[in-house]
Amino acid sequence: MTATETTGFPRFPRGFFFGAATASYQIEGAHDEGGRGTSIWDTYCREPGRVADGATGDVACDHYHRYPEDVALLRDLGVDSYRFSVAWPRIQPDGSGKANAEGLDFYDRLVDELLAAGIAPAATLYHWDLPQALEDRGGWRVRETAERFADYTRLVVDRLGDRVPRWITLNEPFCSAFVGYAIGRHAPGAREGRGALAAAHHLLVGHGLAVRALREAGATDVGITLNPDRLLPATGSPEDLAAVRRAETLHNDVWLDPLFAGRYPQGEADTWGAMADGSYRRDGDLLTIGAPLDFVGINYYRPITIADAPYRDEDPATRTAVDVRVRETWRDDVRHTTMGWPVVPHTFTDLLVDLSRRYPALPPVVITENGSAEDDSVAADGQVHDADRVAYLRDHLQALSEAIEAGVDVRGYYVWSLMDNFEWAFGYAKRFGIVRVDYDTLERLPKDSYRWYRDMIGAHRQAHT
Repeated sequence: MTATETTGFPRFPRGFFFGAATASYQIEGAHDEGGRGTSIWDTYCREPGRVADGATGDVACDHYHRYPEDVALLRDLGVDSYRFSVAWPRIQPDGSGKANAEGLDFYDRLVDELLAAGIAPAATLYHWDLPQALEDRGGWRVRETAERFADYTRLVVDRLGDRVPRWITLNEPFCSAFVGYAIGRHAPGAREGRGALAAAHHLLVGHGLAVRALREAGATDVGITLNPDRLLPATGSPEDLAAVRRAETLHNDVWLDPLFAGRYPQGEADTWGAMADGSYRRDGDLLTIGAPLDFVGINYYRPITIADAPYRDEDPATRTAVDVRVRETWRDDVRHTTMGWPVVPHTFTDLLVDLSRRYPALPPVVITENGSAEDDSVAADGQVHDADRVAYLRDHLQALSEAIEAGVDVRGYYVWSLMDNFEWAFGYAKRFGIVRVDYDTLERLPKDSYRWYRDMIGAHRQAHT
């Protein structure tokens, strides 16, 4: 009989912590208040056809004004930690220079509110809202942005470092570099080859410089959040297996190898050819990137099934960095969330076990995002009965528990997300929250998944008292 069967909830070791996560542009709103500058997402949202229904994050969940209400929800949920992100344009409206006092004041108030509620703050320094002024000077394609990121980090940690114990440099640099600079489905909306690869490298350099700044300020719990994918071949054919190898380079190795193996991806020449010329690299970059970390954040939602495919663009000069002769295939044997993502919980275990075996230098793991977008709505009784999300969370937390039993050093878990929010190019069409947000009234309504997660946290604490 499993631990889940005996208790009704997955079991975790003593000292394991639970939290909830959000991101600045997705919830804050107040896009033109408090001295905030323009971000690449402000610009992207105003370009016709970029975001569903022309949605923007101008108001979002209005967390900027309603943060005490949201912290009260976190307190009642019983979480140990809250992962939020700092909006770079609130701190440096133009991406450089002295700090904007009003922007720092907002996060000062948020941190104090969290501490008063007994919740440990965890700050992500970059969750995709680059100041537009830096994008105008080349964005992550150029090294200057990495250097400015270190300056910005110093401003934030100097103000909040006495009260924020956990720091995350970047969130999902894969999305910043490849979804933003190659696919064009995220800000800044570029479709490039070498430029996207340069962006990937400079994001990692920026991470390393930010780690240095955090250490100089005395930070002792520092990490980065990645979204490595569990990649499965559509068939056992040599062609599909080779496609998975190229996809591993694109999705995983480009980040994990420099961070935890002290090398650049071994398959990059086969994956990108002459595009990966490395001209944006400098001597010493690997040492900067590979600075020791206290944890690695892992965001995980679903596996991806990969098949071989021809190039979508036969001209190497115009090919994007994500065109590596692969295509994602649909699975008919499992349920899918409203994002179209297959629900296969055991792949969560498989990914974590594989990472721990492939990278002996991998630091302790923190799950910094996990959750599901579901087609939930307010029922006749005034509640949201999101049974599919409850099942998703239960099964993925059980898979996480099994990874720990298999020897993976996992220290904590943040559910994505505390509340429904602006879901990037999908606008407000996808709901990931365990709290429903009415976008007309901004009223918050805890869902059944909120209550399930609260009860699971309570059961965990009771089991270890």
